[in-house]
Amino acid sequence: MQTDPIADFLTSIRNANQAKKVDVTVPSSKIKVEIARVLKQEGYIAEYATQEDNKQGTITVTLRYNDRERVLQHIERVSKPGRRVYVGKGEIPRVLGGLGVAIL
Repeated sequence: MQTDPIADFLTSIRNANQAKKVDVTVPSSKIKVEIARVLKQEGYIAEYATQEDNKQGTITVTLRYNDRERVLQHIERVSKPGRRVYVGKGEIPRVLGGLGVAIL
């Protein structure tokens, strides 16, 4: 059985967002911290913080809402371990007509 930590991270964010939770805490990794950094930079999340412990550590993502409405409407992983997607630099599709963000 293969695991996909990036998909698990995005699913945790999506589920917390759907349930209108304030924050979500997941096991940390370098790639998850970088994804959270991009989401914060683009304004999709309010904040993120990492906590170190003896093992892996955790990352807590604070979700952003405007007047109780979710800022993050849709998040998904396109290229997955079982189905990789390869495109050239000129073939990267625009997300939501240029209003969304593709994290490569």
